[in-house]
Amino acid sequence: MGNQKLYKGSLQTIILKLLAQNDKMYGYEITQKVKELTKGELKITEGALYPALHKLEAEGLLDVEVAKVGNRLRKYYKLTENGTKETANRLSEMQEFLNTMQQLVNPKFSLE
Repeated sequence: MGNQKLYKGSLQTIILKLLAQNDKMYGYEITQKVKELTKGELKITEGALYPALHKLEAEGLLDVEVAKVGNRLRKYYKLTENGTKETANRLSEMQEFLNTMQQLVNPKFSLE
């Protein structure tokens, strides 16, 4: 995708969805999974990822576990109970948004 700005408002929803599917993940793992799933079209930078993770944690949607890997500490992020509920809400909102956008840009083709 040529325009990374289109993804900016979706980053938290992307993170929540990945964590719902993968139980717990660390930051670099999230960036690589997004890159893999989008075949390199979307590259999430650390400068975008970590503020989003910290915001989700502050909102009570994520828990953090620290584990020692080799001689480094690694932070793993996982959904809280509220995070699981909010993921469902945000995915529903995202689907509604995509359906609305589809009706605007290509009314003859529907995602439903």
